[in-house]
Amino acid sequence: MQLLKKLAGTEIILASGSPRRQELLNGLGIPFRVMKLDVEEQFPDKLQRESIPLFLARLKAEEAKKNIQDNQLIITADTVVWLGDHVLNKPADLQEARWMLNRLSGKTHEVITAVSLTSSKKSLSFYVVTEVVFRNLSEDEIMYYTETYKPLDKAGAYGIQEWIGLVGVERIEGSYFNVMGLPTKELFEELLAF
Repeated sequence: MQLLKKLAGTEIILASGSPRRQELLNGLGIPFRVMKLDVEEQFPDKLQRESIPLFLARLKAEEAKKNIQDNQLIITADTVVWLGDHVLNKPADLQEARWMLNRLSGKTHEVITAVSLTSSKKSLSFYVVTEVVFRNLSEDEIMYYTETYKPLDKAGAYGIQEWIGLVGVERIEGSYFNVMGLPTKELFEELLAF
């Protein structure tokens, strides 16, 4: 495969603790190792929409590249849910998770994932937007999901690949994998061009 030939001799590092991102990158057939970062995901209040995950993906890249070697390429990413003119990041607790799911119920929102590719010589950032439409969710469904699954480590308090996505998502416009946390097609193309 052309990408594997291009990346020969390059150590790919996924600087993310997300099991979903690891699963998706693994699915691309690219050998990589995981680096876990300890970065506070804070961003300036003035940032809007795609500026938020771009800022956070670059912030993670800055931390990850402190000890970068010439033969390494670091991938960082961040995902946010954008509803109306508000960002829904990871909820602080189950009460906030339920509040977020109530806000998303019966509405259309955007899931925006930004990715940064960083080597010792250059860096590149891009983002992908997917539109997600939820049907109206009942209080019982929201309670079941938040008590049975792990909404606290997910932007907007939900994983599209989990029960709530299976029963609550009416349709999506764009990349499903982007909603999971890594826009695989775009990442593949950007790695080829990097």
